[in-house]
Amino acid sequence: MNALAAFPGVGMTSERTRARMIERLREQGIRNQQVLTAMALVPRHIFVEEAMAHRAYEDTALPLILGQTISQPYIVARMIELLLEARPAGLGKTLEIGAGCGYQAAVLAQLTKEVYGVERIAPLLARARENLKALKLTRIRLKHADGMGGLPEAAPFDSIIVAAAGAGVPQALLDQLSIGGRLVIPVGTADQVLLLVERSPQGFVERSFDAVRFVPLLPGVA
Repeated sequence: MNALAAFPGVGMTSERTRARMIERLREQGIRNQQVLTAMALVPRHIFVEEAMAHRAYEDTALPLILGQTISQPYIVARMIELLLEARPAGLGKTLEIGAGCGYQAAVLAQLTKEVYGVERIAPLLARARENLKALKLTRIRLKHADGMGGLPEAAPFDSIIVAAAGAGVPQALLDQLSIGGRLVIPVGTADQVLLLVERSPQGFVERSFDAVRFVPLLPGVA
C-alpha cells in the first residue's frame, strides 16, 4: 500500500499536494477514515491526461479522452463512503460500472480484494488497464461491455458503484446485488442525485443524497 502513496510525483503532483486533498475532503464532510486512507494512497495524477496532471488534486472533474471525465475527488469519496456506512465487514465483492481511466477502481482496490469493472468505451478501457498495470494493481478485473447489463458471470455483488447517470436503476444491476448489498448510482437527467439502494430479503430500499452531475449512462459498447 505504501508503495502506492510514494509513487513518483513532483510539484503539484507530490505526496504533500495529495495530503492537502485529503484535508479538504475532511473539511467537506468525508468522515470515513478508511475512505480517506484509500484516497491518500492512490496517485490521481497517474490517471489524468498529462497536460492536466498539475490539476489532479483539485476538487474538480477533469476531461479524459472521447468526451469522458474523471470524477472530482469529493464525489468518489462520497459514493464509496455511502457504500461503506455502518458495514463493518467492508465492501465485499464490488462491481464498478463505468471504469473510465481506472482511478475509482484503484481506490476501491484499497478497500476490498475483489473489484470488477465494466467500461463500454474500448480506448478508455485500454487506458485504464495501462494505468492500473503501472501501479501493479493486477487484482482488478476489467471487461469491455455494456454497463447497463452489469457483469452476470461474476454476480452476485456486495457493492455496486455506477459512475454515470441513469434515468433509473437498471434492473440487471438490481438483480446482481446480493442480499444485504448496496448500490450507489447517480440518477436523473437535468437534475441528478446520488441514489443509494440497499437489498434486504424483503426487497429494495432507496435513499437519495447529494446533487451531482455525471455523464449519462448509455447502452451498448464503443
